Amino acid sequence: MYSRLWSATIAGIDGVPVRVETDVSGGLPGLEIVGLADAAVRESRHRVRSAIKNSGFEMPARRITVNLAPADLHKDGSQIDLAVAAGILSAGGQLPLHSDYADYLLLGELALDGTLRPVRGVLPMVLGLKEGIKGAVIPWENSGEVSFLDGMKLLVARSLGEVASFLKGHGPLPRVTEAQSAPPDVTQKVVDTAEIRGQAVAKRALVVAACGSHNVLLTGSPGVGKSMLARSLPGILPDLTREEALEVMRIHSVAGILPPGGGLIRHRPFRAPHHTVTATALIGGGAHPRPGEISLAHRGVLFLDEMPEFSPSVLNALRQPLEDGYAVVTRSRGSYRFPCRFQLVAAMNNCPCGYFEDDLRECTCTPHARRNYVGRISGPFLDRMDISISVPRVPVEELIGEKGEPSERLRERVLAARERQAKRFESSGIRTNAEMGPRELSTLVTFSGKARKLAFQAVNKMHLSTRAYYRVLKVAVSVADLECSPRVEEEHVAEALSYRQTVGQHE
Repeated sequence: MYSRLWSATIAGIDGVPVRVETDVSGGLPGLEIVGLADAAVRESRHRVRSAIKNSGFEMPARRITVNLAPADLHKDGSQIDLAVAAGILSAGGQLPLHSDYADYLLLGELALDGTLRPVRGVLPMVLGLKEGIKGAVIPWENSGEVSFLDGMKLLVARSLGEVASFLKGHGPLPRVTEAQSAPPDVTQKVVDTAEIRGQAVAKRALVVAACGSHNVLLTGSPGVGKSMLARSLPGILPDLTREEALEVMRIHSVAGILPPGGGLIRHRPFRAPHHTVTATALIGGGAHPRPGEISLAHRGVLFLDEMPEFSPSVLNALRQPLEDGYAVVTRSRGSYRFPCRFQLVAAMNNCPCGYFEDDLRECTCTPHARRNYVGRISGPFLDRMDISISVPRVPVEELIGEKGEPSERLRERVLAARERQAKRFESSGIRTNAEMGPRELSTLVTFSGKARKLAFQAVNKMHLSTRAYYRVLKVAVSVADLECSPRVEEEHVAEALSYRQTVGQHE
């Protein structure tokens, strides 16, 4: 007896349909799973045996071979459990498949009592449905992450018994609807800029950065508010568009970190990995490649606090993703491309003790120690920071003064600037100023003669690299967008240049 059903696996962040072929024949009783299955898939035979028995069926006392096609694709994860169990029941004659339901994608991990448990990556696997697959059956607890998808026949089940009854044609399964999922439980904490006293220059720099999605480096003594400034950035960024939300949710679904509830995520991700993070955890990879922190921050903010404490090799691994907007992880089984178009915000002190050039405390570090501390960050990496500013200590009279401008008001200005960018880039595929290249700067943006002249002069006086020169121009475009200027003027370039302070220039 032979049966064929559909399931799926994850390759990078993409869902790939898998054909589950089951053959029950004579011979010594046993269950063998072939087709480049990893340990989690091979172990499914133990879960499947118990689930079948505890769901009121019998495990065929014959030789059972399950092939996962295509055979040259590595399959990992427990989501194939349901299709394997249904295939065994079908090939064993206990589950005569109704012809209308044979071409459904079956996803779900089986508990020993036959109930369905949620799995990672349901959203990309459902989005990977190909022609010939009519719909998908998923665990009830995964319904939230696909509840917003239109035009797909997505059904939910709680147990193997429910799925078996459906495949027999005895009754329908409930469809995924918006009503089945509660609103997303978003616990992300965002600092309101109104709570940050003083720091007018730093706030202005953050607004410019939010306008064009520019990278920011904040330097200063401990306790001056660098972390609060960084954590306030998501509050002034616009919400994710539907297209961006789908990109983010696919990545978070694979990582298994989607928030409880359903519907599209609208807030932008904010990731703040500890300085002990490894290159694999930051960039992505592993035996079974998974997205790293930079991909989890896609279309959002990646915050590196105490940046010199990060391993230099880890920081240098960020250089290519910062330029390209994606990371390529190569393993013996293939190459995987993870999107990572994030906005980098980094914070650091000026020396190991943190008080070099501080107004209140004296630095205890030697010049050699200061040079080594700053030297942990390579020049090419610093060159990729669009905005670099010093965050001063706030006078005590300002700390007890009135609150500053709230995030909502700053966000309105950023939204207006983003609308101007959307019109500028409507046919180019670019979303923000930071994504522009030299060609877009020359064809889509107008610079005044004085603005060009000032930028040229800065190249020699400030010893700017070619990369730094173009980054200054892109920041100047964001300043012009905030000021509703139809072209980039000299004062816009001057402000962009003021945000390009050199780390360690005091040395």
